[in-house]
Amino acid sequence: MKRRAWLQAALGLGLSLGLAPPAAAQSVELAGGVKFEPTMQLGGKALTLNGAGIRYKAIFKVYAAGLYLGAHATTPEAVYAAPGPKRIRIVMYREIDANELGKLFTLGMEKNVSPAEFTRAINGTIRLGELFAKRKKLVAGDYFDVDWVPGTGSTVLVNGHPEILPIKEPEFFNALMSIWLGKSPADSQLRLALLGQSANRAYGQ
Repeated sequence: MKRRAWLQAALGLGLSLGLAPPAAAQSVELAGGVKFEPTMQLGGKALTLNGAGIRYKAIFKVYAAGLYLGAHATTPEAVYAAPGPKRIRIVMYREIDANELGKLFTLGMEKNVSPAEFTRAINGTIRLGELFAKRKKLVAGDYFDVDWVPGTGSTVLVNGHPEILPIKEPEFFNALMSIWLGKSPADSQLRLALLGQSANRAYGQ
């Protein structure tokens, strides 16, 4: 009873000073009803939505992306160096040739990593391209995840189903992330959103 009374008194003091317990993370809902949940489990670890936003081409929405990490990161370097599992989720807004999307991803990696880094990621890049070539197309509402789990590698899931065996090379996941976070990102506003630096950030909306 004494412990409960002490906790109630402490909470009352905090509120009187203008303090409050931290708000729980909220889901992020983007245009078209695309929603990213605030947390998820991967590799036995709890991940939190770092940020989410929309990839535009001209005025058209192409896909939404959400980044999940074990701890909040506001720079590309912090994302690349973050230990533990990570996930990038892509949700399509419109139908797109999957093979063409795979080629664009490859070009995006080449633009944002060094030749040596790209060489170390080439096995995963080829396998991702083969996956998209096999899928033929992605339609509005389709989604895919690329998960990095230490000791396992990168796993690609389409609509929740694993599509290829894990890609072991750790360089592949960071090279893929450079498409959105590198010096020449696919969409500069999406880059800010994934890093929690825009109106689409996971916290403080």
